Amino acid sequence: MMYLRPRNRALQPRPATLGAAQDFVARTYAVAVGTEPVPLPEAEGRVLSADIVAATDLPRFDAAAMDGYAIRRADLADNAETPLRVIDRSAAGHPSGAPLESGQATRIFTGAMIPAGADLVLMQEDCRRDGDVITVPAGHGSRRNVRRKGEDVSAGTTVMQRGDRLTGARLALASALHLSALPVYRRLRVTLFSSGDELRTAGETMGTGQIGDANRPMLRSLLAGMGCDVVDRGILRDDAETQIAALMDAAAESDLIVTSGGASVGEEDHLTRVIRRRGHLEVWRLKIKPGKPVGLGDIDDCPILALPGNPVAAAMNCLMLGTPLVAALSGARDLFPRTLRLPLAVAIAKRAGRWEALLGHYVHAPSQPTGVAPEAKTGSAMLSALAAADGFIVLPEPIEQAQPGDLVDFVPLR
Repeated sequence: MMYLRPRNRALQPRPATLGAAQDFVARTYAVAVGTEPVPLPEAEGRVLSADIVAATDLPRFDAAAMDGYAIRRADLADNAETPLRVIDRSAAGHPSGAPLESGQATRIFTGAMIPAGADLVLMQEDCRRDGDVITVPAGHGSRRNVRRKGEDVSAGTTVMQRGDRLTGARLALASALHLSALPVYRRLRVTLFSSGDELRTAGETMGTGQIGDANRPMLRSLLAGMGCDVVDRGILRDDAETQIAALMDAAAESDLIVTSGGASVGEEDHLTRVIRRRGHLEVWRLKIKPGKPVGLGDIDDCPILALPGNPVAAAMNCLMLGTPLVAALSGARDLFPRTLRLPLAVAIAKRAGRWEALLGHYVHAPSQPTGVAPEAKTGSAMLSALAAADGFIVLPEPIEQAQPGDLVDFVPLR
């Protein structure tokens, strides 16, 4: 593992803002996984571990951009019709073997290789054909209609970079370059826990004062969406020895541990003290809402992210801090969650000096740009609002009032 524990932590300024916390993550953590080649069909969502350099041009040859006739521009008369004799046919995958000479044309179809001697493709509707002769009216031939060799990608060009996440479009490019496998980082192994005696997994008997564990299914989905292999290790009960044993086991086989609940500073928040027995944990009280307390550190040199127990706060912190942490550990260059810039549909007021994120949904209206509006229910434990929301409306520290039509950042949940 290449996790970089900062030296002289006591001398490190403790982050107070989300931006400072994200900067801390970017400075502190490095790639924690090895590399492997994967077949192209299995590479979607993976992170490249090396640059991809094109070994060939794209297109690989001059090709027709439409159906028509391959001809020589020099044969066309400026102010008169031009008769040309059709000598051959060129289709995609079945090129003509006959080079063009003066006064000749080749019937050609989209994607087919341009025959030697030709330098433009005349659209079939721009000429008349009678038997083996086509007649080109005066004034045509101004458009080349040829996809030139290498105009998309030149051989030797770096087309993808180490740290790029492989999308369907990038896989299409790799396939066009005739690559059968790609070098990628191994998926980050993440062990997931919830913490608290009050929690019960779905299907377990529910007693008085107990609640269903909402966080693990949600966090498992978010982490899997970041490209992680997630191992759900269940609920950590409020017993120090049980917790330390479970965390030590997880640290031995994981690249990252993510927990929710029990990492604040209350009397019943045992997880903080347990982690510090085997490593280090900083509990930051960030100037954010929701989810002020969030923990980040290590146990037996395995990084650990301790999220708040309230579901909305856990989701928000997982997106805003978990995304850069996972990206840094897994070698990805997309260090921040995907963010859209959209107009507000309603006015919002907040306290100046604090970064806030509100659950929100898209607002669609005919002939209007897509906007966003906050959910009616607020509060970091509102699961119905979380389930209905499309993402978080982000309001940075300086903002006190945002008016309808103002552009705001929107971080999608999906």
